[in-house]
Amino acid sequence: MSATLKSWQECGRQLKAETYALYLAYRDPRVPWWARVFAACVVAYAFSPIDLIPDPIPVLGYLDDLVLVPLGVVLARRMIPPTVMAECRERARTAVERPTNWYAAAVIVVIWLALAGLAAAWVLRWLR
Repeated sequence: MSATLKSWQECGRQLKAETYALYLAYRDPRVPWWARVFAACVVAYAFSPIDLIPDPIPVLGYLDDLVLVPLGVVLARRMIPPTVMAECRERARTAVERPTNWYAAAVIVVIWLALAGLAAAWVLRWLR
């Protein structure tokens, strides 16, 4: 793997951890309300599957992911008190390092598949 790809992956991991730290910070009562609202919007947009510019559009599709999310994170960080942000970064770092619970993920996937099956059966019954 090239060094450039590894550095991009590291930037991605840092952005993910910083976005999670913003999520933790927006829930902290010591953060001013306007910073909480802005941080909540940035976090919602970062984790939302819906983009301002759809990803299939060449070049422009990833522009929002590469520019808007990091810019929003930087602006939100400046609104949050440094002590709160430092605490939230530490909590986010330990949460990111924690191993993934694959059993819980499997249970959620099974529930979604069961609900999709029930919905399909209901639609088929309705169409008859």
